[in-house]
Amino acid sequence: MPGTESAFPIDLKKYRKLTLDPSKPQLTAEQKSTLLHNIQLLRDALVLFTATGAARGVSGHTGGAYDTIPEVCILLSLFEASEKYLPIVFDEAGHRVATQYLLAALDGHIPPEHLLHYREANSKLPGHPELGLTPGVKFSSGRLGHMWPMVNGVAMANKEKVVFCLGSDGSQQEGNDAEAARLAVAQNLNVKLLIDDNDVTIAGHPSQYLKGYDVSKTLEGHGLKVYTVQGEDIDALWAAIAAIVTYDGPAAVVAKRLMAPGVADIEGSTHGHDVIPVKAAIKYLTARGYPTSMSEGILNNIKPASAPYLYIGSSKEVGANRVVFGEAVNLVLDKLSKEEAAEKVMVIDSDLEGSTGLKVIHQKHPEVFVPSGIMERGNFSTAAGFGFDANKFGVFSTFSAFLEMVISEVTMARLNNCNVLSHFSHSGVDEMADNTCHFGVNSFFADNGLSDVQSWLYFPADPLQMVAVIQRVFFERGLRFVFSTRSKVPYILKEDGTKFFGDGYEFVPGKDETIVEGKAGYVVSFGEMLYRSWDAVLRCRQQGLDVGLINKPTLNLVDEQTLRKIGSSPFVLVVESLNQKTGLGSKMGTWLIERQLTPKYGYMGTTKEGCGGLSEQIPYQNLDPQSIIMKIKQLSN
Repeated sequence: MPGTESAFPIDLKKYRKLTLDPSKPQLTAEQKSTLLHNIQLLRDALVLFTATGAARGVSGHTGGAYDTIPEVCILLSLFEASEKYLPIVFDEAGHRVATQYLLAALDGHIPPEHLLHYREANSKLPGHPELGLTPGVKFSSGRLGHMWPMVNGVAMANKEKVVFCLGSDGSQQEGNDAEAARLAVAQNLNVKLLIDDNDVTIAGHPSQYLKGYDVSKTLEGHGLKVYTVQGEDIDALWAAIAAIVTYDGPAAVVAKRLMAPGVADIEGSTHGHDVIPVKAAIKYLTARGYPTSMSEGILNNIKPASAPYLYIGSSKEVGANRVVFGEAVNLVLDKLSKEEAAEKVMVIDSDLEGSTGLKVIHQKHPEVFVPSGIMERGNFSTAAGFGFDANKFGVFSTFSAFLEMVISEVTMARLNNCNVLSHFSHSGVDEMADNTCHFGVNSFFADNGLSDVQSWLYFPADPLQMVAVIQRVFFERGLRFVFSTRSKVPYILKEDGTKFFGDGYEFVPGKDETIVEGKAGYVVSFGEMLYRSWDAVLRCRQQGLDVGLINKPTLNLVDEQTLRKIGSSPFVLVVESLNQKTGLGSKMGTWLIERQLTPKYGYMGTTKEGCGGLSEQIPYQNLDPQSIIMKIKQLSN
């Protein structure tokens, strides 16, 4: 059978159980042979099923999980030998989730053929491990570099056990790990770290963009016992793991290797961080001796899920607002000399330049660009410090989910009257295959100042509005936050078919925009939900229900004129993909009541953990046009 209907063609029953004793740090020939067999078996399986993510267009991550298979096989052999180990392979790099799914299949919690649905919507195999969702998954990883502090607590609760945590040279850049290291040493916790040091992260090589960073020296400086080895030397790797297991206290093995060793097309490259391309996977598996027809029959018969819905009120042409952000910044910088730009502006990256639009700034205006590591808190404060001077402006960007990590730093910047323009991409839930821990749904956390200070939260609806927003607010003083989605968005069209934010449009901060007037009530929306709301409103109008639509690109300011207009209508419905508990809808009702405006009121937002996949996330949250239409009709009755 082709595609995902196939039986899993790599027989995981060929995995050979092995017991290892850390008091014997030298492998016998038989032990080494068994380990190498198991490593190769699991690596082959992992290449095959992660490549299905590439085939179905949901991305994924192959290299990191592939790298750490030797460590995982050794841990399984320790777990098999003794109950003194907590039998959980904690991992602070959640994107290596393929390891956890492979372990779940090995343990019989999921059938091996289910691995072929990697990152598919509703498969319960999302882009990060989620406890309680996937059978056999024993923890939720959360975001990169957040696991070690929790593992410290697990070790405190299981003092008689040895507790392991996989790490990476990327995850170790997070400040959480420095705090965790200090506590582990101070309390002499029985925590053992196995760190894949492959010198590859999303945007490049730490040895190049973060000179001076050394995982082994850092951990040694905190007081851990550290062994640094070549990760593909199985004898040296086992000897080092045996040494830290028998060491009294926190210890680490730093395993140096190329990313995805032995995978010809991605070895040692940043491409290895992402999912392996289908052609590269077929090439690798064929070289490994598997019939080409095996991998081709599966991978070439998996196609991206289609989204056949035809929206009205917006263009077929789409653009990526997260990329357009960088292009819009360039339009501002193009008006300055190189010297003036370098003097006035600093743009700092957190290893996500290709994902958040900063790459085009790096390429065109390197004079303002600072490559940096996975250190969001410090990088935001660095941008703020640059903007401490009233005539200088820091620019910071990362994923919206990580906004939650920098709230204290936002307060610090506000107290110091700093100028920071922050771009948080991957907002909401649309096309978020990484799933719940990467949902960017608490954007209003950025508006955490008191009433006597102002922050500005902007969520443009399409690429033209993104350009207009950046042109208008780039050199405004204070804290400005701009949001965009992972997904591309179409252009909003007027009823005559022309682009709403095209020629003649001027963005005014704090001003709500009437897309269409209505007598029956109003929908209020923004960002990627505006074109969906416009579709719903137009279909209601076609049915004779005179519904209006308001775009609210400045999320957190009240436009008194517009609020009074909509509040005097029969109903107001807020539609957004932010957290229903903390988003615009949770605030607008209060704004209305404070002004003695009492329309029927409803609000729709993200309410539940994700389903994986891409376009499936929005309808799963009941935020698709048909769900909006149902809510409009409910309120209009």
